[in-house]
Amino acid sequence: MNKGKILVVDDENYILHILDFSLGAEGYEVITAEDGEEAVRKAREERPDLVVLDVMMPKMDGFEACRAIKRDPEIAGTPVILLSAKARDVDQKQGYEAGADDYITKPFSPGRLVERVHGLLKTNAS
Repeated sequence: MNKGKILVVDDENYILHILDFSLGAEGYEVITAEDGEEAVRKAREERPDLVVLDVMMPKMDGFEACRAIKRDPEIAGTPVILLSAKARDVDQKQGYEAGADDYITKPFSPGRLVERVHGLLKTNAS
C-alpha cells in the first residue's frame, strides 16, 4: 500500500539509499534528487507529499531550495524536513526561517526520521 510520495534530496548516495530503503519499507513511494535545483524541479513535476532535503549540496543549498519550494504557490503547502550536519541553533533557525517544517541533524536515526515523516504527513492531512 502506497502511503504517499516522498522526495528525498541529498548529494551523498549512501544517504539516498538509506532513506529510500527506510521509507520504502514503510510503504512510501520514494523519488530522489542530488542537488537543490533538481529538488525544486522534481517537486514541481512530481508533487510529492513531503520533501526530505539535505542542507549542504552543490548548485543550490537546501535553505535556498526550501525557500523556492515554499514560494511556489503550487507546492508551497508541501512539508519540508531539512537534514543537516549543521547542528547549531543559528543553523536550525535559518532552516525554519527558510520555511522548513522540521530540522533533523546528522548523524540521524532512519527510524526517527520515518517517525517525523509520519507525524508531518498526519498533521498535514488534518
